[in-house]
Amino acid sequence: MTSTTANTKMLSHSIESARLRKLQLVGILCGFGAGAWLGAAEAPTKLVKLGVSPLIVSLLMVLGVFLARWSLPALIRGTSQMRIDVRQAPHLIVWGILAGCLWAVANTLTIFAIRDIGLSIAFPLWNINSLLGIFWGYLLFNELRDAGKFRWLTVLGGALLMFAGATLLAVASSAQSPAEHPFRGIAAALAAGVLWGTMYVPYRKAYLTGMNPLSFIAFFTIGELGMMLTLAVAYGGGPDTLFHQLELAKPVLFWLMLGGFVWVIGDLFQQYATKYIGISRGIPLSNTNQLWGLLWGILVFGELRGLSSSLYAQVIGGSLLMAAGAGAIALSSVTGKEHARWKQAADREGQRYKVDASYVEAGLSGSDANNSSDPTGQPAPQPSRTWLDYLLVLAATTIFVTLALLARAPNMALNWPALLALAAAMFIFLFACSIALWRTTRFN
Repeated sequence: MTSTTANTKMLSHSIESARLRKLQLVGILCGFGAGAWLGAAEAPTKLVKLGVSPLIVSLLMVLGVFLARWSLPALIRGTSQMRIDVRQAPHLIVWGILAGCLWAVANTLTIFAIRDIGLSIAFPLWNINSLLGIFWGYLLFNELRDAGKFRWLTVLGGALLMFAGATLLAVASSAQSPAEHPFRGIAAALAAGVLWGTMYVPYRKAYLTGMNPLSFIAFFTIGELGMMLTLAVAYGGGPDTLFHQLELAKPVLFWLMLGGFVWVIGDLFQQYATKYIGISRGIPLSNTNQLWGLLWGILVFGELRGLSSSLYAQVIGGSLLMAAGAGAIALSSVTGKEHARWKQAADREGQRYKVDASYVEAGLSGSDANNSSDPTGQPAPQPSRTWLDYLLVLAATTIFVTLALLARAPNMALNWPALLALAAAMFIFLFACSIALWRTTRFN
């Protein structure tokens, strides 16, 4: 009898370990997928070179984000599931709105940075958010606790590589950039990185508590849209001026809102990476978007064309250093002891906000946190999609189709073969990540 009990415990432990490894692999894949899609999302912001105000660019991207953040969860999971999540953890609405406000300000700063120093240089600079992600993950959520000396050395070494890469890029952009205000662009990119690094604190609180990423991003967008409208009205000259600028930007409305939609797909993968491998690993891994930004900037838009070979070497070398550092951090796998410390942080969050323990536990394991059982032990029926879900999807589709019909191709020189190749790679990541998430977690 004792032997049977021991074997049962060993089997349970091995299944738990296997499940943890599988979730980590899904998280790593989602981190790479996030990098590809987040890197592409900033490409439409090149339209600031065509005279569109950075505030208008950011506002229109946020409008695209708003449509995506409500229509995609409605399509994949249904709004009924969101209501269940809110009943379980209502405090996360406030945290989601706060995160959205931080994102809106940071995204606006990136538009100014791209205008002043270019996409290929600005991207790596704002990716200092990785360093803040490591700091907050360790300080607040027990990440890297009991991880072992080797993993600590990997993380610290990766952080030093990232710092070296950012320094090299800053020197290159300030000394040789053809931009009119290189130091202003550097300051904007670094400030965006600080805000985005802090934004990941609400992310981690949400997923340790058990909330599904598809629910969290829907509330996240309330803060984004509210803050962005406030910025656009306050700093854009008032409502009348804002409306006039939107009228002038009508030919590019589709492209900018499409950029927001693409960003949401990347952010959704980033959310799952954060959920399953933590912010200290998931955020650096998703910051491979700096390499995608470099590819889009140089190959598609022809940035740095005609400049010195030494500038190319500095930009590419700095980006590779930062990517190497991010990879070292992200691929430092989570040990069983460290995951136990995550569980402690999750229990603390659950007790602080009085969240049901089974809901928190299900969230950590990637199970359906809402799939409770009735008194007979049978799974409770899950809410089906409602008319609201279909209405959200139909409305978003109609808006994008209408804007696409009104859109005009920007008068820019583009390398179309490179653009098509990068787009194909993005869709390969989309397919791979979606299949992995469905098979492993059913998007939980």
